[in-house]
Amino acid sequence: MKHSKYSVVIIGSGAAGLYLALSVAKKCHLKDGILVVTKTHLNECNSRLAQGGIVSVMPEINSGDTVTSHVMDTIKAGCGLNDFNVVKFISENSSLVIDNLISLGVEFDRKENGELSFTLEAAHSMPRILHAGGDSTGRVIEDKLAELVRKSDAIEVYEESIAVELLCDNKKICRGALIYNTALNSYEAVYSNAVVLATGGIGQVYEYTTNPNVATADGIALAYLAGAEVSDMEFVQFHPTALRISPKITSNKNMPLISEAVRGEGAKLLNINKEPFMEKYHKRAELAPRDIVARAIFTEMEKTNAKNVFLDISGIGLEKFKKRFPSITSICIEAGVDLNEGLIPVSPAAHYFMGGVKVNLNMETSIENLYAIGEVSRTGLHGANRLASNSLLECVVCAYKLSNTLVLKKLDAPKSFDGKVKSMLELYDSDMLNDIIETGILRRMLKKTMWENAGIIRTQSGLNNALRIIDDIQLITRNSRVFTAKDGYELRNSIIASKLIVEAALRRNNSIGAHYREDAPELPEVCQNNSSQQKVTL
Repeated sequence: MKHSKYSVVIIGSGAAGLYLALSVAKKCHLKDGILVVTKTHLNECNSRLAQGGIVSVMPEINSGDTVTSHVMDTIKAGCGLNDFNVVKFISENSSLVIDNLISLGVEFDRKENGELSFTLEAAHSMPRILHAGGDSTGRVIEDKLAELVRKSDAIEVYEESIAVELLCDNKKICRGALIYNTALNSYEAVYSNAVVLATGGIGQVYEYTTNPNVATADGIALAYLAGAEVSDMEFVQFHPTALRISPKITSNKNMPLISEAVRGEGAKLLNINKEPFMEKYHKRAELAPRDIVARAIFTEMEKTNAKNVFLDISGIGLEKFKKRFPSITSICIEAGVDLNEGLIPVSPAAHYFMGGVKVNLNMETSIENLYAIGEVSRTGLHGANRLASNSLLECVVCAYKLSNTLVLKKLDAPKSFDGKVKSMLELYDSDMLNDIIETGILRRMLKKTMWENAGIIRTQSGLNNALRIIDDIQLITRNSRVFTAKDGYELRNSIIASKLIVEAALRRNNSIGAHYREDAPELPEVCQNNSSQQKVTL
């Protein structure tokens, strides 16, 4: 087994991880350098798929907007389960990180007079969303950050590599991570006194998702196995409008997203009979919070025995639609959707995770030397439901905050370890690796189980059924911690996250935000957070 050391190890290469790497590299000289670990390549992540945009509160150029207004919108969307101090901090620092992204070369869309163009999205009280490339904001930001990371002499990148274990000693201090290189089929122990989880979300534990193949809950599983606290695991956001097409038409295993911004521009939802329905469910109709729109669509599909509803873009106008949404236009054309008819088939899909590894305002987890940023973290920004376009903002503001935290730390790599770290390495350097040939079958079974029992509308009986099936899948894997291939680790991680989600959903016997129990009362929009720590056995 190879051994190496770095000042900072960042697991994940989305916007959060790359922005952090660049920020730390700029602020201080690190003796042992910075390592970024990514399962595939720098550009494959959830950040890249973010179409809607990024929130920016800039009252000085966007008349009428205020931090107070954005904070109120965020807390209302989160049903009051947000951490007020976190929401305020992220909102207050939004203009700072946007200015910094612009200085790095990110080109946001502008009006003809050269001013930044702010747009409106659902549940925002005013236009405050910035876009890049029309509907390619995540891709534009990610591509620029990846370009700069590749050019940096201070940052090394391990591609086609997955972190399989956090190396924590008997004092519960993280001393590094164990990395499995899928191309070389080899392990490497990487030692560091600053390990950052930036692994993204959990979408691939569900049958239908907008998330890329890499979103298998790796960071949450790593943190849980190491003993870190996780929180709010019941809150999974289902995007109302993913493109519903036959998987034979597209090479992607995820459902292409039809951005919320399309509804912000005036598109209407119609059921399979081409009847409008959103006004029956909420006074804001198409611009209601995502959980309400997703449940409304799901209900209409059930009522009409249909696999989709339609997004009617005729009110926008085809030429305007093509200009405003070039990426979505290309996606629809590739999928064989005739935009001349003005109807795009859509249905809900797992999209974003509000729970995750619990961190404080310094992005510190409950384990010393372990940090988390981006979707893998539970900062308290989102509460029970994410406000549109707050996710990219959270990524960069929290990365900025963590860079300031790390600058104050002693970042020389550790020089010695106790027996617990050595025992962990011996486990992976033995003949005990588990070879699960049914990985694909088990993953499909897990995804289907989660969609049907722990999805948009939940019940106690359905959740208990999911728990039984997850336990059965876990038994088939022999409760193993170590495997012979990446697929095995992704299955392990997905099982852990799925069980955490289901158990949390069973404990919260009420409905609020993205967590909807058909058999439980719905709480008012603002209420006291009664989330509890998550317990699961592996």
